[in-house]
Amino acid sequence: MEPSKNSQQPQHFHDYLPMMANKLGGDGLIDELCNGFNLLKDSHREVITFESLKRNAALLGLQGLGDEDLRLMLRQGDFDGDGVLSQLEFCVLMFRLSPELMEGSKLWLEEVLQQDLEQ
Repeated sequence: MEPSKNSQQPQHFHDYLPMMANKLGGDGLIDELCNGFNLLKDSHREVITFESLKRNAALLGLQGLGDEDLRLMLRQGDFDGDGVLSQLEFCVLMFRLSPELMEGSKLWLEEVLQQDLEQ
């Protein structure tokens, strides 16, 4: 993710999801994503809001991102247009932000489909 002009400093996104997936397996990765969601969510609304993301951005190493960058992150993952991220939207966004993990998922899906066709 590239910072906006309003950001205080450039941020470099390191994609750790593929490494986590290899180490933890699929179920472990989902558990960790759920833990991340729980750290970022608004405890009253049970979703990630702009305010909760801004308040907890440092937990992700994103303390240098400006408000517009954080709003962009929310918009990218907000599939139902309610202005917040549900747990599902957050997990999907994390996968979308990880091109390597998405490619691995695509290869895994193709392999499973091929096995099904052969049976």
